[in-house]
Amino acid sequence: MTDTLTPVLSDTWDAQRPWTLPAYRDAGGYQALDTALEMEPSAVIDLVKESGLRGRGGAGFPTGMKWGFIPQDPEKSGGDKPKYLVVNADESEPGTCKDIPLMMANPHVLVEGVIISSYAIRANHAFIYVRGEVLHVVRRLQQAVREAYRAGHLGTDIHGSGYDLQVTVHAGAGAYICGEETALLDSLEGLRGQPRLRPPFPAVAGLYAAPTVINNVESIASVVPIVKNGAEWFASMGTEKSKGMTLYSLSGHVARPGQFEAPLGVTLRQLLDLAGGVRAGHRLKFWTPGGSSTPILTDEHLDVPLDYEAVGAAGSMLGTKALQIFDETTCVVRAVLRWTEFYKHESCGKCTPCREGTWWLVQTLARLEAGRGSEQDLETLLDQCDNILGRAFCALGDGATSPITSSIQYFRGEYLAHLEQGGCPFDPAASTLFAREAAMA
Repeated sequence: MTDTLTPVLSDTWDAQRPWTLPAYRDAGGYQALDTALEMEPSAVIDLVKESGLRGRGGAGFPTGMKWGFIPQDPEKSGGDKPKYLVVNADESEPGTCKDIPLMMANPHVLVEGVIISSYAIRANHAFIYVRGEVLHVVRRLQQAVREAYRAGHLGTDIHGSGYDLQVTVHAGAGAYICGEETALLDSLEGLRGQPRLRPPFPAVAGLYAAPTVINNVESIASVVPIVKNGAEWFASMGTEKSKGMTLYSLSGHVARPGQFEAPLGVTLRQLLDLAGGVRAGHRLKFWTPGGSSTPILTDEHLDVPLDYEAVGAAGSMLGTKALQIFDETTCVVRAVLRWTEFYKHESCGKCTPCREGTWWLVQTLARLEAGRGSEQDLETLLDQCDNILGRAFCALGDGATSPITSSIQYFRGEYLAHLEQGGCPFDPAASTLFAREAAMA
């Protein structure tokens, strides 16, 4: 694995007006589409399987395998029932900020990826579900789709291949729960966005009860360079089980926050070196490897390879590669409380563990953050998390518990310090907690 940046999806972000069709064409855009249209759809699926591409939306499920679940035999897929591709562009995980800049700077790579992916699964209608709050992204995608139609990349008889595809850009209403794939499908159908009971799974009965593939923006965009450069090229990057390059989002207390496209398996230490390190005069305290719904890690995990297996072995999840960096001035209890308040607010209310559980988590955390209560409240908090984890209807409930249990694991003393001092022990400008713990040791 190389330890340098490997700009592929982000390679043209600094070009002149890279979001336009002429700029994309100058960079070799829509050449991969011609290659794909000369292949059998099943061969495109096999190519993506061979590349080892895993979903970039958080779960890390093999993309080609997911496509392979779509029944191609008419008798098994409900006769003449259509197939759909749905792109999950509802980026709303706190700390995640990779898909929005990708769609802003290079929307045509997503459009081309949508065409190739739809062709592979034999779908004739694709939807891009975008978070409605990012209106500038919605407009840019709509413009890219219009350009693709005018150029003959979309519509009927694409490039003379006989393949037809319609693409719809759909703006959501800003509900975090619609990032969950089945809630997204309900929203697309005009219903209230709530997770569905599974089975049946979307591959069998998804949008409008038809076979449906749902993939993240980066997953679909990554199909383009795979088709263009080959499966071996993509698999040559990354680690044994986590192949390819990906976008890492560094934010928080870092000198130069931003997007860093690198092979899977790079470490946070390497990325921090590229980003100028933690802000001057401070040091790393804790960080999230995949957004606020993943268990937090500390400075002892700086050299953990950022791939699905290594991060999982460290007790967390790679998720969306949203690396939020927090230095020693941050109160971990207050940060976790803010995240939990978000999950309480965004719970759809469909299931009791999440609807009631997140409310109680906020009550208990707020009491601890204010320095009220007792050490027993920590056990109560862990018990509440245990009653939510694995019992909620979707992953929102599980995600709400992750920062709480991991923060107590690594920073139990900080929770106790709140109780001992009757409130937060942190000075707004600089923390003295580390020095206090060192003196007590």
